[in-house]
Amino acid sequence: MATPAGGFDAENQFIQRKTSVSTNSDGKQETAPVVDAGGDLEGAGEKGEGTQARSTFDKRLRVVVLIALAALILGWWISSTILTATRGQWVVQSFFAWFFLLIIAFRFIPNSVVTEPITAVWVPCVQVPWYKLPRIARLTIGWLCLLAIVFGSAFGFPLTGNSDYGHRAISVLGLFVFQCGFYLCSTNRSAICWPTVIVGLFLQQTIALFVLKTGAGFSFFKYIADLANDFLSEADVGAEFFFDAETIAKEWFFVNVLSAVIFFIATIQMLYYLGVMQWMVKGFAWFFFKLMNVSGAEAVVAAASPWVGQGESACLVKPYVDIMTPSELHLVMTSGFSTISGSVLTAYIALGVPPQNLITSSVMSIPASIAISKMRIPEVEEPVTRGRIVVDRGDAGKNQPVNALHAFSLGGLFGLSVAGQILTNVLTILSLVATINAVLTWVGRGFGIHQLTLQLVLGYIGYPIAFFLGVPSAEILRVSQLLATKLIENEFAAYLELSSIQKSSNPLSQRAFTIASYSLCGFANLGSLGIQIGVLGALAPSQGKVIAKLATSAMICGFISTLQTAGIA
Repeated sequence: MATPAGGFDAENQFIQRKTSVSTNSDGKQETAPVVDAGGDLEGAGEKGEGTQARSTFDKRLRVVVLIALAALILGWWISSTILTATRGQWVVQSFFAWFFLLIIAFRFIPNSVVTEPITAVWVPCVQVPWYKLPRIARLTIGWLCLLAIVFGSAFGFPLTGNSDYGHRAISVLGLFVFQCGFYLCSTNRSAICWPTVIVGLFLQQTIALFVLKTGAGFSFFKYIADLANDFLSEADVGAEFFFDAETIAKEWFFVNVLSAVIFFIATIQMLYYLGVMQWMVKGFAWFFFKLMNVSGAEAVVAAASPWVGQGESACLVKPYVDIMTPSELHLVMTSGFSTISGSVLTAYIALGVPPQNLITSSVMSIPASIAISKMRIPEVEEPVTRGRIVVDRGDAGKNQPVNALHAFSLGGLFGLSVAGQILTNVLTILSLVATINAVLTWVGRGFGIHQLTLQLVLGYIGYPIAFFLGVPSAEILRVSQLLATKLIENEFAAYLELSSIQKSSNPLSQRAFTIASYSLCGFANLGSLGIQIGVLGALAPSQGKVIAKLATSAMICGFISTLQTAGIA
């Protein structure tokens, strides 16, 4: 019988230790002292007992710490609910308190206590009968439900402002035109997962109804955006140490945004070391795999994009970016381009943009970006984070952190590298756009055209797009030029222009303003293209060529995603 490789190596090592041969100065061979195998085994046994004892102690200590933490959280919840000063926030306090209490509880209670009763009802009553239907029948039911909610939301509510059913019909037509365009441009039409597309578009409509038609929905998402904004603003304290309060108040990209990126990445690295992020990735993987058949890494980035921004959201799944499939990378970038972050929400609200429009647009774009991306570049491989995930605590080897503080420090160093790449890419791309505009202006003067720029050209090219959004005919060109400004420069410049238009003597109508405010709510612009390439290139150096190849397609998909959201709203 052949000896296993591991046993063969162990045997050789044992023999070498028993009879180690050396040569003395006279050239004669000597046998090294024999090592007592029994002593080795006894030492190994004692070492193993010591390791086991430490492991048992660690487990008992972990139990004590978790119970103490649960008692502290419970006491905090009771106190905050009783005290008059904090009683008004009992809903939020209860949500967070019991969220963490359940997490701690399920460290001791098996998940089967919850999953088995649900499975016992769901599988025989819903899952089995549903999948007994032919695939064509299931898709037909899905399409009919999607059409019902599209037409119901478009024509089932009373008219407001200068809206009419004709423009609503154009918006619905635009939605179908966009989907047909993505289908025709798909890299592999036969591989499109239609259930993912149907569910994504259905969720987009459902979220719109929940946020726009219920006060609870709007308040919930507003709170999440404020929470993310408050967290990222803590980076200003560190930035103020190197600059001053006046510089921080100027909201410079170099100071405010890049410091937030560094701080956020450092925090995420620490949370990876502590195992918090792995728990989140696993939870999202299960939910979105069941609902939309996407991987856990894709789900985390898509869901986090409206709150933490395009660069930071990709860092949430840092260990997986280098092994993502092209379809996953495309979705990661598309979701980043289709939303804004909580850190810039306040700035746009200050410009007069209704916060309800901003929040609704970002949240609606989560499922829309998934549906659009999976139609444009369908998944033809098997993602590592689909369904079940095996995770570690970050980088292995010489850079492996020894504790949480070390992980935070290493994350900050990596964040500095990412911030440098963001700065470089944004600077070069915006400078390139300015160069192209200068050349176009010089050429245009030869034809008697002044101020010929990419924004002007794209404004006329985007005229049909603005039409399909349902913009009133007299305002189509003005809205299309706003979209061009957003695409060539950024959404901040476009919102500034929108704000100045609304303050002028000839403002946009209510319908055109609503469509414009929704359409501009996304990071799909050439500057953000540099950010995406910089961040993902730093996270996945081996995929640099794939990222650069897919980035433009993802930017266009993210841009159309926000337009589609505007048409629905």
